[in-house]
Amino acid sequence: MAQTVPPCELRAKEYDVARNTGAYTSSGLATAGFRTAKYLLEEWFQNCYARYHQAFADRDQSERQRHESQQLASETQALAQRTQQDSTRRVGERLQDMHGWKSELQREVEALVAETDLLLAQKQRLERALDATEVPFSIATDNLQCRERRQHPNLVRDCVETELLKEAELIRNIQELLKRTIMQAVSQIRLNREHKETCEMDWSDKVEAYNIDETCGRHHSQSTQVQAHPHSTAFQESASTPETWAKFTQDNLCRAQRERLASANLRVLVDCILRDTSEDLRLQCDAVNLAFGRRCEELEDARHKLQQHLHKTLREITDQEHNVAALKQAIKDKEAPLRVAQTRLYLRSRRPNVELCRDAAQFRLVSEVEELNMSLAALREKLLEAEQSLRNLEDTHMSLEKDITAMTNSLFIDRQKCMAHRTRYPTLLQLAGYQ
Repeated sequence: MAQTVPPCELRAKEYDVARNTGAYTSSGLATAGFRTAKYLLEEWFQNCYARYHQAFADRDQSERQRHESQQLASETQALAQRTQQDSTRRVGERLQDMHGWKSELQREVEALVAETDLLLAQKQRLERALDATEVPFSIATDNLQCRERRQHPNLVRDCVETELLKEAELIRNIQELLKRTIMQAVSQIRLNREHKETCEMDWSDKVEAYNIDETCGRHHSQSTQVQAHPHSTAFQESASTPETWAKFTQDNLCRAQRERLASANLRVLVDCILRDTSEDLRLQCDAVNLAFGRRCEELEDARHKLQQHLHKTLREITDQEHNVAALKQAIKDKEAPLRVAQTRLYLRSRRPNVELCRDAAQFRLVSEVEELNMSLAALREKLLEAEQSLRNLEDTHMSLEKDITAMTNSLFIDRQKCMAHRTRYPTLLQLAGYQ
């Protein structure tokens, strides 16, 4: 059982030192300069008391130190356990924080991958739609080139040509828009992948740190893998604070979410662009086809009317030829009576003397010659007019045939060439990039 000793120190007892003086002391001339090995009894008791006191003081001091050491050991053991438990708890909290951010980063990476795949699909739609516009553009340019081979006077800038020019311009504008949108999608895909890589690097760092902290959390005083690292308590200059650590990941997530939202908005824009462009192209195609149909009806109607006029002109030419022949015959028929009347006048001008009389017969013959000459002049004039009319009819006949040929050629170009070529126009799904 431990002795209970007050914590105060005992004062050393004071003793008077016995001196070798008196009648029975060993001091004297004979012993001067040396001392004997014997002590006095008082000195022996004094030495014993001093040993007792020293032993008691040492035991008291030792018991006090043992008690303090045990108390300090128990306190430090409890403190070490509490500190280790608190450190383990803090490491556990840190693990929870890292697990939460790691999960957020993983979800954001998966969301970015899914969004990038969707945007890639939209980019492929844009590329297919751009490729699909080549067929309408080639059709429009081919129609314009074919219609340049129309013959005069049908080589006109009609509504069909106007609509074809609108279609070609619309296709060029749509192609430029699709190319710009494709470049925008490529840039957005690159940004998505860059932010995905940033989040993946942050996620990888957190996985590595999580594994390290998880290993740290499993260590305890009885672990055999622990070693002494005296200089591990020094802070590294590149170490971050909890605030900057959380802000770094939060900024990465915010930037990634912002780009993901921009990518989603771009996909919606691509849908609208493809829907509007495909509808515009089909509407313009319908407008061109309608203009072709109307123009073909106009050409057909004009050709039909020209053919009717040609038939009438041919009949009129036949009648006029008969008329010319009749006029020539009439002129020929008037020449014999004129010669008869002139011969009579010539013969009557040879009557002798007073028989050369201006009688009624003479006046009648003169008037007959004049009438015949007037008739011949009128017939010759009418013949000239009839011949000129015949030549005009023949010219009209030729022009009508040329016009009919030109109309037929125009109808062939519009129907057999242009409209037949336009049957290969892409469908709405192809123009929208789905096929």
